[in-house]
Amino acid sequence: MNQLLVIINEMLEESGKKSIETLEHSLNLRDDLNMDSLMLAELTVRIENECDVDIFEDGIVETIGEIITKLEGK
Repeated sequence: MNQLLVIINEMLEESGKKSIETLEHSLNLRDDLNMDSLMLAELTVRIENECDVDIFEDGIVETIGEIITKLEGK
């Protein structure tokens, strides 16, 4: 999941937000990482490009744990 951490930290840093050190399954993308709709769309594209997985294929994803589950299930 290091690749996911790199993607998220790149996005957080690009938007002027503090990066994270570890991926906590309970981290909420909106509430804890302050990602807005545009950032979530960009996250989807970056993960799909890097991992060939559409994390929003089955609906809205709200936590890091949900993304990890989708990546592990590919």
